[in-house]
Amino acid sequence: MAEVPTFDPPPSAVAAAEAALPRGLCAECFGRLFGRLGHGLTNPERAERLAERLGRPRPALGGPCSVCGGLFERAPVWTERIVRAADGFEWHRFTCGSRWDPELLAREEALGIEIGTEWAESARSAFNRELGKLVEARTGASGGTDRPDLVFLADLPVGRVEVTVLPLYVRGRYRKLDRTLPQTRWPCRRCRGRGCTACGGTGKTYPTSVEELLGAPFVTATGAEGTRFHGMGREDIDARMLGDGRPFVLELLRPRRRSVDVAALGASVAGSSGGRVEALALVAADAAEVVRVKEAAPEKSYRVGVLGEAPVAKVNEALELAAGRAIAQRTPARVAHRRSDRVRTRRIVAARLVDATAGRFTLDLRTEAGTYVKEWVEGDGGRTDPSLAQLLGTPLKVEYLDVLEIHDTEVR
Repeated sequence: MAEVPTFDPPPSAVAAAEAALPRGLCAECFGRLFGRLGHGLTNPERAERLAERLGRPRPALGGPCSVCGGLFERAPVWTERIVRAADGFEWHRFTCGSRWDPELLAREEALGIEIGTEWAESARSAFNRELGKLVEARTGASGGTDRPDLVFLADLPVGRVEVTVLPLYVRGRYRKLDRTLPQTRWPCRRCRGRGCTACGGTGKTYPTSVEELLGAPFVTATGAEGTRFHGMGREDIDARMLGDGRPFVLELLRPRRRSVDVAALGASVAGSSGGRVEALALVAADAAEVVRVKEAAPEKSYRVGVLGEAPVAKVNEALELAAGRAIAQRTPARVAHRRSDRVRTRRIVAARLVDATAGRFTLDLRTEAGTYVKEWVEGDGGRTDPSLAQLLGTPLKVEYLDVLEIHDTEVR
C-alpha cells in the first residue's frame, strides 16, 4: 500500500488558509497558495487537508474561480487542442507552456500578498504541469524540458495552441569530390535570393551545394521544410575535400518524421549526388554538437599544385624557412567585401615538396586553422607576409588545392 503523504502546515499557513477560504477560489487555486507545503500532494489534496484542519467545506474542484476563472477546469479542452495542433508530426517528447492574461496574473499576485502566503506556486507553473500530465496520459509521449521534439504554448486569452517543432540534427563528415560546389547555398548577389534573370530565377549563384546534396535524402525522409548547415570551417569552391572528410552538423527544420535510418540515408548521398559528395560516419546528434563543430579550430593538411619557375633546391630551402614560422595575413582581397579587413597571425606547421616538373610543382602543407593557403603561396599583392612567392622571389599561381585532412581527432 502506498504511503500517504504527511501534511503538517505551520500555524501561519493555517491562518492564511482561513483568510483565503471565503475568496471564491477553486480547489486548484486554493491549494497552490500552499504548493510548497506537503510534498507528494496535488493542489486539490492540499485544499482538502487545509479545509479539514479548519473544519470547513473544501473548495469545489471546478466551477467559477475568482483567480483563474475556471481555466484549470478546462485543461482537458486544451489537451485536445494540443493533440490537434500536433497532427501530422511524429513526436515522443514535449514541453508545455502557457500565455496568460496579465490582469489575471496581477490578481493572483495581489491575493498572495493580501492573505500573507509565502508557499504559493504560480498559476502558470501549476497549469503547465497539470496540462503536461494530461497530454502524457492522452498521447503516451513524455513531457519535460529535456530535448523535446515539440513545444506547445497554450495562448489562454486567444484560445489557440502554438507549436514549435524542434530541429533534428545529424552529425558526420563529408568528402567533396567536385571542384564546382560551394559548401552552402550561395544566394544570387544581384537579387539576394529572390530570383532574377541573372540567376535564371533560382535565386542562387551556383545550381547546388554540398548542403543541398547532403540534405536532399534527409529532407525527403523527414518531410523537413529546409536545412541549416554547420561545417567545421569550409573549403573554397574549387577545392576538393578528401581524406576522412570535413566534420559537419546538418540541421533539419520542422521535420514531420523523426524515426529515420541516419546511416542508410548517409550511404545514399554518394549515389543521389552523382558521386560529387560522400557522407561518412553519420549519426543522430543534438544542438550542442553545432557549438562544438563551429568552435573547433583544428589544423589542416593540404595538397597544392603550384605554377611557377623555381629550382627544386630553392623551393626546398624556402619551405624549410617557412615551416613553423608565423605569417601575417591581411584579409584577402577576394573576400574583403564580406569580411572585416584586419591582419591575422597564422603559422605554416609543416611543408614539403612532393614533386616538381618544368614550370610547376606540388606541395603538401599542414597549417593552423584559418590560414589562407592560396594567399600564402601567391602573396596576394603583399597582403600575406612572408609568402612563398616572396621567399622564392618569383611569381606563383595556385593551379589546384585539395584539403587532405581535418585534424580534429588529434589529442592536443
